[in-house]
Amino acid sequence: MRRATLLFLLVVALGVVVSAGAQQATVVEVIAVQGAIDRPLLGYLEQKLEAAESEGAVVLLQLNTAGTLDENGVALADRVANLSVPTIAWIGPAPSRASGAGLLIMYASSIAAVYPGSQTGPLHPIDLAHPDERPADLSATIEGWLDQHGRPAVELDRPDVPLTAQQAIDGGVATIAATSVTDLLNKVDGESVPTPEGSTVLQTHVAVTEAEAEAGTVDLRFNNLGPVRRIEHGVSSPSMIYFLLVIGVAALAFELTQPGFGFAGFSGVGLVALAVYGLSVVPADWLGLALMLGGIALLVVDVRIRRLSALTYAGVVAFGVGSVLAWRGVAPAIRISPWLIGGAVVATFLYYGFALTVALQSRDRIVNTQRGLIGLVGEARGPLTPDGPVFVKGALWRGRSAVGDIPAGSRVRVRGVDGLILRVEPEPSADDL
Repeated sequence: MRRATLLFLLVVALGVVVSAGAQQATVVEVIAVQGAIDRPLLGYLEQKLEAAESEGAVVLLQLNTAGTLDENGVALADRVANLSVPTIAWIGPAPSRASGAGLLIMYASSIAAVYPGSQTGPLHPIDLAHPDERPADLSATIEGWLDQHGRPAVELDRPDVPLTAQQAIDGGVATIAATSVTDLLNKVDGESVPTPEGSTVLQTHVAVTEAEAEAGTVDLRFNNLGPVRRIEHGVSSPSMIYFLLVIGVAALAFELTQPGFGFAGFSGVGLVALAVYGLSVVPADWLGLALMLGGIALLVVDVRIRRLSALTYAGVVAFGVGSVLAWRGVAPAIRISPWLIGGAVVATFLYYGFALTVALQSRDRIVNTQRGLIGLVGEARGPLTPDGPVFVKGALWRGRSAVGDIPAGSRVRVRGVDGLILRVEPEPSADDL
């Protein structure tokens, strides 16, 4: 009995030791900040930062961004600076960059690191949607963040130019060069960093042996945008909005050549809907958008009247001018490429001026031919349930029964035309009369 009791106590003691060892593992939340920090990405960041705070995890922000997009970059950096947990900002891997609000996050973090070959800065523009804006007292704000984390002051009045990784370290913007997340965590292991909750000694040594792994030195958690936010983030750029609008409206215009509303139409609606969402995130020049859509409207008018007139040329010019003006006020980093605009203008002219017009003319010829078949007698070459093949006047057509199913081989009479479909009825045989 005594041996059983001792054995039980030993098992309990081992369980406590294992649990204590597991609890010592440092949770590191690796949060990727990829692309312009727009509304979807900012919402994701705020959610992850709040979760890391509540869990007491170390935050590692993996940066590759040119700044915010119609969002408050200073407020975001201030949120990072005042986190109750240690925050590490790392630009990597190459050719990653951190400029604008991304550079502010570097200043606001407890520790800033760079990847050899990465780019740091420039600081301006902070907001890519409003490149001319300069926040008031920004230098004092940055100095406050650096002092709060015990980091040395930097030369904020130096020329606002991109810096190499080594220049960023020499200038005090970063303190460490690291080639990977694990390399960075090993280099900062043991460092003491101040936080609003007091100084914290980082225990971020990544396990390299089985014994260290069993002790649970670091619990690495890599975070990325979910599928919905990834789509929202993906469509929230001027180039993507422009592409979605051009292709979506073209798909809708294609339905003009069809008798009904099919796959192209539904695809066009979906693409335009994504573009409209993007416009709610990225500010645009509404005059430019109006010129773009107005130009397409003029092209559609010429398509409807089946000709190439002055309206087509005016529409192409309006479309091109609107394409240039729509996002002329954004920073060069996200401005639409002139090559994309030029290609879209040429493709739009060819598509509306020739392709759709030829398609409509071909459809008109088919419809006129079908109307000439009204009253003629043909044969059902397959069962009509209610649609099926119909042979009339030496050609095979798509027929549709107006009075129920018609078996194959039956004589049918054409009673009308529905778009590109012959509406038929059974033709009584001589024996039935």
